[in-house]
Amino acid sequence: MASQKILHVHKPGILTTFQDMGRTGHQRFGVPVSGAMDTFALQIANILVGNKRDEACLEVTLIGPELEAYQPVTLVITGADIQPAVNGKRIRMWRSFHMEKGDRLTFGKPQSGVRAYIAVAGGFDVPAVFGSKSTDLNSGFGKIIEKGEIIYGHHTECCKGFGYSSQSVPIYEKSIEVAVIEGPHTEQFSKQDRQQFFQLSFTVGANSNRMGYRLQADNDAITTAGEIWSDAIPFGGIQIPPNGQPIILLADRQTTGGYPRIGTVISSDLPKIAQLPPQGKIRFYPISVEEAQQRAIRMESILFCLEKFRAGLEVEK
Repeated sequence: MASQKILHVHKPGILTTFQDMGRTGHQRFGVPVSGAMDTFALQIANILVGNKRDEACLEVTLIGPELEAYQPVTLVITGADIQPAVNGKRIRMWRSFHMEKGDRLTFGKPQSGVRAYIAVAGGFDVPAVFGSKSTDLNSGFGKIIEKGEIIYGHHTECCKGFGYSSQSVPIYEKSIEVAVIEGPHTEQFSKQDRQQFFQLSFTVGANSNRMGYRLQADNDAITTAGEIWSDAIPFGGIQIPPNGQPIILLADRQTTGGYPRIGTVISSDLPKIAQLPPQGKIRFYPISVEEAQQRAIRMESILFCLEKFRAGLEVEK
C-alpha cells in the first residue's frame, strides 16, 4: 500500500511522539524498550480503526497538537480527555470518526488523564528501528512532532462510529491505589520499611517523565541495605535509591539498574500510573502473582473480544 500525506501539523503540542508496544527483545543489548505509556489505550485505539493492536499511534501529552487532514481519513482518540474537536465541534473519544480534506483537529484543556492516543485507519508511515516505530529521545530513535511537519500514512477505508462501551472507558483519577508484587530484593528492606511502604501515600514529583515517576512522601523515607549488582528493570519496577524516595520505572526506563527494587506494579495497573499527573497521589498494596495473572488475563480478554468483534464487522461489510 502506497504511503500518502494524511495530516499537516499546524501546532505540535507539548510532547507528541509516535509510540507502539515498544522494542521488545533487545533489552539485553542495552536497547531500552520505550513504547506507549498507556498500552491499553493504545491497543483500544488501534482496534477501533481496524489496525493491528501494536500499530504506532501518536501519543499526546497534556496539550494536544493541531492537525489538518490532507485527505479523507478515519481516526480515533483514546486515553486522556483533552477535549478533542474537529472544526471547533467536540467529538466523542473512544469512538472512530471521519475527517474530510481541510478539516482541523484541535484540543482544549486537559480534563482527566495525561496521555491521549491518536490512531489512523491503515496506520502511520514511520520508520522502524529494532522492530519498533516508538520514539525514544534519549536513544536518538525518532523525534518530537514539529510545526509544519507532514505526517504520512497508509489510509484505508474504515467504518466510522465504532466505539468502546462508554461504561467501560477508564476513569483517570488524581489519587490512585496500585497493586504491587513484592520483591525481588526483599532482603534489602526491613519488615518495618516494607510495611511503611504500603502505609504511606506518595506524591508524583514534578521532575517525573517517561523514564520514571519520582515519588515523594513528606518526612518519610524507605531505608535500604545499600545498592545491588545491576540487573534488568521491568516496566513498573519500583526502585528505592539512597534518599529513600521511590522511583517507578516506566516506558523509557534504562535497561538495567543498581538500586534495590521493593516491588513491581502489576501490568494491568500501569495505565493508571501512565495517566497520573504531577502532584497526583499513589498508595500501594501487595498482591499475589496468581491474582496479578488473573487481572492480566481479564484485561487481555477485553482486548481480544473487542478485536474479534471489530474483525467481524469488517467481514460483514
